[in-house]
Amino acid sequence: MRNTIRSALFAMLTVSGLAPAQEPVAKVGPARHDAPGKSMVLDVARAGKRIVAVGERGHVLLSDDGGATFRQASAVPVDLTLTAVTFVDARNGWAVGHGGTVLHTADGGEHWAVQRQDLTVDQPLFSVHFRDADTGWATGLWSLLLATADGGKTWTKVALTPPEGQKRADLNLLQVFEGQGGRVFVAAEQGIVLSSDDNGKTWRYNKSGGAASLWAGAAGQGATGIVAGLRGHIFRTADNGASWTEVASPVEASITHIVRKDGAYWASTVNGAILRSVDDGRTWSVEKQYGTPVTALLPTGERRVLAFSRQGSLRDVQVKD
Repeated sequence: MRNTIRSALFAMLTVSGLAPAQEPVAKVGPARHDAPGKSMVLDVARAGKRIVAVGERGHVLLSDDGGATFRQASAVPVDLTLTAVTFVDARNGWAVGHGGTVLHTADGGEHWAVQRQDLTVDQPLFSVHFRDADTGWATGLWSLLLATADGGKTWTKVALTPPEGQKRADLNLLQVFEGQGGRVFVAAEQGIVLSSDDNGKTWRYNKSGGAASLWAGAAGQGATGIVAGLRGHIFRTADNGASWTEVASPVEASITHIVRKDGAYWASTVNGAILRSVDDGRTWSVEKQYGTPVTALLPTGERRVLAFSRQGSLRDVQVKD
């Protein structure tokens, strides 16, 4: 299984029988524009008022009308699957994906340039987070951890020590996010949450209390945070990652994405459920049920969320009262 993973989400959907285990051999070239609005979306972010979604075949979808319509970005230099995207302001953003690719945009997602790529190894990147316009991290397959202090002009591999009881560091690092006081977290396989207090120079392994792979994570209010993943397991911290406690989940389906906005957490699952928590992750409820896996989501208002799937964007969701 580990030798055939191409992206964290593709692997999850493969387990569910919803996506092929492999994609074509990595290529470098402009993204194809064949029906981009109907292709799989794996992550979404805001660039100011603009919505930017990324996914298979190098598609970068832009919406300037709140998600009502999407179009392909003008210039994307690769046709590899893009797995994650983040912005620090309305113009500067980064996307990562297969081939160890890191792309950067300075105009809100319209045009992109390659900052980093390595096609000599089969080691995709799954996640990216920037603290500001200079400091960022990207994570991927087999403990691939990259750091930059100059906005991605240069990326440095961070060598991780092996987890306790293991001979090498080879966990899949699935979601990087930031908590209180600049502590950086990485949700990983085997129920592990990595954390760093020194801008990613050194890392420690924290046990969530479960063994399930953790596909998603987000920081909450104060010292709280959430990680979640395989078979719907959800874990919460109230002490900035020093300890984690499992909370009741309303689903047994794997959780694909977690975001927090206006004091509420939102989560999506491979069985099409949209979950919501309004008490900082202590309890969760199903707010909407689709008939297709939801791969990413973006809150668009206090009680609205834009959801994405293997077929692109789904209609804006009004959650129940």
